[in-house]
Amino acid sequence: MKDPRRFEDIFAAFGPVHIRRMFGGQGLFAGEVMIGLVAADDTIFLKTDAQSRAAYVAEGSGPYLFHSKRAHGAIATSYYEVPERLYDEPEEFAEWARRAYAIAERSDAVQRKRRLTSRKSSARRPPKRLS
Repeated sequence: MKDPRRFEDIFAAFGPVHIRRMFGGQGLFAGEVMIGLVAADDTIFLKTDAQSRAAYVAEGSGPYLFHSKRAHGAIATSYYEVPERLYDEPEEFAEWARRAYAIAERSDAVQRKRRLTSRKSSARRPPKRLS
């Protein structure tokens, strides 16, 4: 596996990120929230929604394509390639990364995970003592 610290400089204005291996690439995480993907060629893709996607498309960026044998081809994801110019503009890159974090944090998957974690932790707590 490539050095997971290789993105520290580009994400410095955003904050710490870490990488986990995932389906043909690597997941890019801020805390427990997956904000992006890193393709095999080190291309960074950030999480988008319908609103933010327009900015990526306007910059000529496209989605991360997941190749599926089951679907007999490529499936476009909600992760879009970071525009090349942002690698030289760390403050603006951080804004795009913060937007991706906010989008990912609102995602159904993250909300579901939080509900499950909340249920598990509340089930472990002893009942409150009545005085």
